[in-house]
Amino acid sequence: MVYGAGVPFNVAVAIAVALGIGWLIYVVVNLRAGRREAGAEIELAPNRKEYYDDEALEGKVLERTQLFGLLTLAIVVISLPLIWLFEPTRQARAVASYDKRFAAWGKLDFDTTANGGFNCAGCHGGLKAGGGSAPYTVTDPTTGEVKSVNWTAPALNTVLYRFSTDEVLFVLTYGRPFSPMSPWGVAGGGPMDDQQLTNLIAYIQSITIPQDGCSEQDPLCKGLDGKLPAATNDAIQARAEALVANGTYRTLGEALFNNDLNSGAYSCARCHTKGWSYGDPQTPGGGAMGPNLTNGATVRQFPLQSDHAAFICDGSEVGKRYGQQGQGSGRMPAFCGLLTDDQIQAIVRYERGL
Repeated sequence: MVYGAGVPFNVAVAIAVALGIGWLIYVVVNLRAGRREAGAEIELAPNRKEYYDDEALEGKVLERTQLFGLLTLAIVVISLPLIWLFEPTRQARAVASYDKRFAAWGKLDFDTTANGGFNCAGCHGGLKAGGGSAPYTVTDPTTGEVKSVNWTAPALNTVLYRFSTDEVLFVLTYGRPFSPMSPWGVAGGGPMDDQQLTNLIAYIQSITIPQDGCSEQDPLCKGLDGKLPAATNDAIQARAEALVANGTYRTLGEALFNNDLNSGAYSCARCHTKGWSYGDPQTPGGGAMGPNLTNGATVRQFPLQSDHAAFICDGSEVGKRYGQQGQGSGRMPAFCGLLTDDQIQAIVRYERGL
């Protein structure tokens, strides 16, 4: 059980102090009341001290002991319900207190190498993790040519709108193959133990853009099962519309699918278009870490457009079936928290036309 500051804790301390003072007074009074022995050692033995007779034991002494027991029982009867009454609040405060502490530790681990961290901030855009870039080398499988690129690292202040904490923990532990994201957990061959990974996730939760109607002061009211704030989503929509207006893309769905390298890097093309992450996109939707979506692949997998939209909305779970012949790997994020239904439908129309 986790103990934190709160009303019941203070009540318990007050009761403990009162009992301690009471016992101290009891000891002092008895020491003073005990007669000072003198003479042979046998006369000093405690078991030879004259004690109360039967009449005294069954009179005032018994009544005083019973009164003390009654008072102790009254304290217990009053204090226990108070502790039970405030226990949920105390536990919530304790959890929030430890979350805040873990987030503070996670911030230290997330920071750059120069500041003693593991340099997560160096790739993901500083401590606010709004998206950044990382140096990387790619090899052309045909020619063997090796070239240096800047790989766009995704924003982490919205990652919990796309992945669960368990999925983020998996990526942190085992990394992302064929990308600059290396394994960081001990189980994946990295340097971080379980507590450090927990701290990192707590820090990511602390910097997550709060969902609509969420208090900035509530660390638990962020990320999972929430919707991106309307203002933030409006900015995504405005950016996509601007890319259509200037002729970069033909449709809203195409703009949302491809996105651009400076808008948080949540793009579908990040996984489904080879080279997108380092500024050298090849066939749109042609496949990379994610499957090839061209030549009607999405229509064959999802004959019903509604099933296609539901998959983009919910993402994939490890082992869970999807579409006609699909089995989830857990790598496909859920986009319901990040995009509106209309935006998802626009992406579905674009993908089905590839």
